[in-house]
Amino acid sequence: MAASKRASNQAPTSTGTSTELRGQGDELHQLAGGSHPPLTTNQGIAVSDNQNSLRAGARGPTLLEDFVLREKIMHFDHERIPERIVHARGTGAHGYFELTNSLSRYTTAKILTEVGHKTPVFTRFSTVAGGAGSVDTPRDVRGFAVKFYTKEGNWDLVGNNIPVFFIQDAIKFPDLIHAVKMEPDRGFPQAASAHDTFWDFISLTPESMHMIMWAMSDRTIPRSLRMIEGFGIHSFRLLDEQGQSTFVKFHWRPKLGLQSHIWDEAVKVAGADPDFQRRDMFEAISNGDFPEWELGVQLFTEEDAAGFPFDHLDPTKLIPEELVPLQVIGRMVLDRWPDNFFAETEQVAYCPANIPPGIDFSNDPLLQGRLFSYLDTQLSRLGSANFHQLPINAPKCPFHNNQRDGHMQSQVPKGRVAYEPSSLQEDSPRETRTGFRSHATADDGLKGRLRAESFADHYSQARLFYRSQSKPEQAHIASALVFELSKVETAHVRDAVTGHLRHIDPDLAQRVADGLGMDALPAAPATAFEPIDMKPSPAIQLIGKMKDTLQGRSVGILVSEGSDAGAVAAIQKAVKSAGGLTKIVAPKLGITLSDGRKITAAGQLAGTPSFIFDAVAIVLTPEAGNSLAKDSAAIDFISNAWAHLKAIASDAGAQPLLKAGSVGKDTGVVDAGDMTAFISAAKVRQWLREPKLRALA
Repeated sequence: MAASKRASNQAPTSTGTSTELRGQGDELHQLAGGSHPPLTTNQGIAVSDNQNSLRAGARGPTLLEDFVLREKIMHFDHERIPERIVHARGTGAHGYFELTNSLSRYTTAKILTEVGHKTPVFTRFSTVAGGAGSVDTPRDVRGFAVKFYTKEGNWDLVGNNIPVFFIQDAIKFPDLIHAVKMEPDRGFPQAASAHDTFWDFISLTPESMHMIMWAMSDRTIPRSLRMIEGFGIHSFRLLDEQGQSTFVKFHWRPKLGLQSHIWDEAVKVAGADPDFQRRDMFEAISNGDFPEWELGVQLFTEEDAAGFPFDHLDPTKLIPEELVPLQVIGRMVLDRWPDNFFAETEQVAYCPANIPPGIDFSNDPLLQGRLFSYLDTQLSRLGSANFHQLPINAPKCPFHNNQRDGHMQSQVPKGRVAYEPSSLQEDSPRETRTGFRSHATADDGLKGRLRAESFADHYSQARLFYRSQSKPEQAHIASALVFELSKVETAHVRDAVTGHLRHIDPDLAQRVADGLGMDALPAAPATAFEPIDMKPSPAIQLIGKMKDTLQGRSVGILVSEGSDAGAVAAIQKAVKSAGGLTKIVAPKLGITLSDGRKITAAGQLAGTPSFIFDAVAIVLTPEAGNSLAKDSAAIDFISNAWAHLKAIASDAGAQPLLKAGSVGKDTGVVDAGDMTAFISAAKVRQWLREPKLRALA
């Protein structure tokens, strides 16, 4: 069957097809050679299929009886106490969500139907791979989890800044995280994927290829958490009053637009300020520059899905916005920092199973596993079945049930009845006809460890992503792959990954092979389906979606004794008018400007590098310029700004320093007296400068 003709609601495949798909993995496993003992459960029961959860049909829901899945996920959930196993490094803030366009045609959920109502939220952002003590700026996926305290109970929209995921089935999540975490025999690398175990797993898991393109892109080295998108990843359902279903995917779009670091910059920021993104969020909220996102939805029916050239239940696939346009329905504003980091940011407990009436789940097999895993994880981390009573987790609407006792019970339930039905107490809680109802989904009911044939195309959307990027972004992806694979010591793993790239884009594969010094391109692995060419999607670019603005950005102004006070004031005024912030940097914190005014710099030069700013301005006397041209911290300040493609404004006194830092000439290097040119250049990266400065793959 041609991949382009596969319908997303086609009849499920037979067990034979599942075996065929498993066989593809067996073939890849054989590449490693050796003699392998049978994989078993902790009870010694041999496992016949470690790739697929037990489902009611190839595209049906995951079954609770799958003891292999439950044991594997349960053990994984309890591996770390009390730190989160993944998403340990995080920061969060309070705020509100305001609906601007009603979805009453599609759902009964009040949060999506009551225009103008402001619902309290708590949003947590995080990295995935590193521990709580790791840095803020590694190449990594960012978690994006929102807890809505709705009138009808808590709704947790738990996603990432990437719309797809590495794996198709939750049973593989422990394997993925074990592979990307620190290697168990040496305890490193921390918060990094550039090592053998991760890429060994990837080389044997073709379904990860789409996510790898995103992970190697600039999306995973964001400039600020205020400048990332968020995605619910999975297809969910909206249910109307008649119980009719419409599929929905949720998107968060930042008001400030997207912006990334470049790799060298991200590495240096990690060394200069491990808390850079946490500090950035804190300072923005403290300054009243409240981070804001639009909530958009993609709505589609079963019939629409039947025409997609992919299966929307496959979490390694996205729905291009050109195919199903995004409809903006509301906005989220984060306007209050937590009063206590531990009590709120660390103790907040998200669970995708928390949804109000009018929203329901799809049969996405990754989502199905998450519905079990998150609750199990919270029991481990927070030590009690009563974790929902913690203030950060408690609903802000009334809640009543017959659950009692347990460790850390903080409520005092009254009365003699703790069961239902009952007749002994008039105010005991009862079920209600207006309560949560699940969609009556028709599945084939053929139980088995199956995977739908429509999940077998692992390369078409990876190709779509790569070919949709701008030229600089394609170069960054290729260079990231070269960097990561250069850290892999095992040659056959490097070869296998490069072979997969041939299915995505031959030029990409060649660029990576050349960057690794390969004599010839490795063979491409066999595929179940030949990848297809999809129409490029500009919506998944990052550079193309950067906003031409200084809002949310900062400019560092390097000054010294006697610097021109008028020039400094002009820069500050121009940047402020454009919506940006300025910070004074100087060799000493106490500096006297040309007008005799003594000021306190925001940062001392040796400890305030230029890579924490979005643009820089240099205002120096000739004496200071000559002196700082011999100072390594000052030379690094200007040379890094040039190397990181940032706008540079400078006066006459700064010229010796620019020369010492090997700063060249382009439209991003302007005279400090031309604020119009500087503000225009400061709003964007100088991408045309990059090929002159570094060798990209």
